[in-house]
Amino acid sequence: MSEADQGRRTLLTGVTALLGAIGGAAWLTPFLKSWKPSAKARAAGAPITIDLAKLKVDQLFKTEWRGKPIYILKRSQEIIADLKGDKSHLRDPDSVEDQQPEYAQNDLRSLKPELMVLEGVCTHLGCAPKTRMDDGGEGEFDGFFCPCHGSKFDFAGRVYKGVPAPTNMVVPPYGYKNDGTLVVGVDQEEIG
Repeated sequence: MSEADQGRRTLLTGVTALLGAIGGAAWLTPFLKSWKPSAKARAAGAPITIDLAKLKVDQLFKTEWRGKPIYILKRSQEIIADLKGDKSHLRDPDSVEDQQPEYAQNDLRSLKPELMVLEGVCTHLGCAPKTRMDDGGEGEFDGFFCPCHGSKFDFAGRVYKGVPAPTNMVVPPYGYKNDGTLVVGVDQEEIG
């Protein structure tokens, strides 16, 4: 084989390799882009801001973050006193099971006593618990009741003994931008 043929062969090999690489990149680019979350998915996972000015005492506000319901309750002094009372009916009264950020591992499972922030999901099979206020009837309780299988939680999201739910309700990461603005999705130190 002559030197000219060898040079031509090397040139053709290089051009073929270059075209193959360009074709591979053109084929691979849309495939890799499909792995990136869409703008809608990124927005669903972003922190949410809630204006607390219109929230009244004993009022439950429901919103959504990352596809899960978020329950926000402005607790009365009576509810706060009840939560600090007898805990013998609770499965995990001291929140030993890791269902909350460290700053919410207290009697009220919150940063501020008057405000409860929970994921509104039963820890048994994922149903949405409903609010129950005691009307004085026998066996009634204040808290959340799961209509699917009968699990009960107090207004700190702590699970009662003898119900199917194995753990307390989850406290999402949250903090305060100021006294009237709650941010769900980031911890207090990340808000700044």
